[in-house]
Amino acid sequence: MDVWYFMIPVAMVFVGIAIALFFWSVKNDQFEDLDRHGSNILFDDDEKAHSQAQTKQTASALEKTKEQDEHSA
Repeated sequence: MDVWYFMIPVAMVFVGIAIALFFWSVKNDQFEDLDRHGSNILFDDDEKAHSQAQTKQTASALEKTKEQDEHSA
């Protein structure tokens, strides 16, 4: 029974922290756009990754051509 004297204040501190965090998140507009994150999983990131890979490949090909031109000149 003596454990209740410890557990009740600890639980009240946790509830107070949870309430404070909730009001902080509402104040800082954390709940402003709830639909965007839910629909982000529907779109593929493959297009972005593909364009980045293609850019890197083009850049490395240009560097190789420059090196070949320098050696042949």
